[in-house]
Amino acid sequence: YRLRPFTPGSAPGAAPPPPVPVRSEAALTLDLPGKKIALTLDDGPHPTYTPQVLKLLRKHKVPGTFFVIGENAHSHPDLVRAIADEGHLVANHSWSHPQLDTLSTKRVRRELGDTSDLIQDILGAPPGLARAPYGAWDKDALTVCAELGMEPLGWSVDTNDWARPGTSKITASVLDGAHSGAIVLTHDGGGDRSQTVTALGQVLPKLLDRGYELVLPA
Repeated sequence: YRLRPFTPGSAPGAAPPPPVPVRSEAALTLDLPGKKIALTLDDGPHPTYTPQVLKLLRKHKVPGTFFVIGENAHSHPDLVRAIADEGHLVANHSWSHPQLDTLSTKRVRRELGDTSDLIQDILGAPPGLARAPYGAWDKDALTVCAELGMEPLGWSVDTNDWARPGTSKITASVLDGAHSGAIVLTHDGGGDRSQTVTALGQVLPKLLDRGYELVLPA
C-alpha cells in the first residue's frame, strides 16, 4: 500500500487518534500528488554525522525523517531534540537494530516499545512511524507496530550507502532512482557516513532543480 499522510499525536484533552490498522507490509511509496520525495535517514543519531545532515537540510530548507536507534537516542537525547526542533520527523528504528522477523513477539514489543517510550520521554509525543532494521517485517512485528500506534515505512530508492560504495554511487542511486512518491533510504549513523553527507550535499540541490519537493511522510 501507499502511505497516506496522517497526523501523529493529539492535543491535550483531545480525543485519542484512531487505532492504526495492522498492515500486511510496509509502505514503499507516498500517496501524494505531484513530484514529492521523502528523504529518510536510519541508524542515528550520531554525534558527528547527524549535525552535518541537519546543517545540509537547513541550508536547502528541506525536511527529513530520522529513524533513530533507541540506544543512540538514549546516548544523544540532545540530538533527538535538535532533529525535532528543526522541523524534521523522529521515527522508530528499534532499540538495538536486530532483525525483527527472527525475534519473539515479546522481544519485538520491547525493541519497538522501549524506543517509542524513549522518544515520548524526550519529545513529549510518541513516534507515528517505524522502520524494521533491514526492512524485515513479519506478521507479528507488523501487529506490534500497529498496537504501538505506528505505521510501518519502507523505501523505494535504496542508496546502499551503509556499504560506503563511494559518493558518486550514492549520488547516482538517488538521482537515477528519483520518482514521484519516492522514499529514499540513507543513513546518518551506524558507521562512517561521510560519503552520505557529501552525497546529500550534491543530491539535494539537484532534486530541487528538477522540480521535486522534499516532504515528510507523515
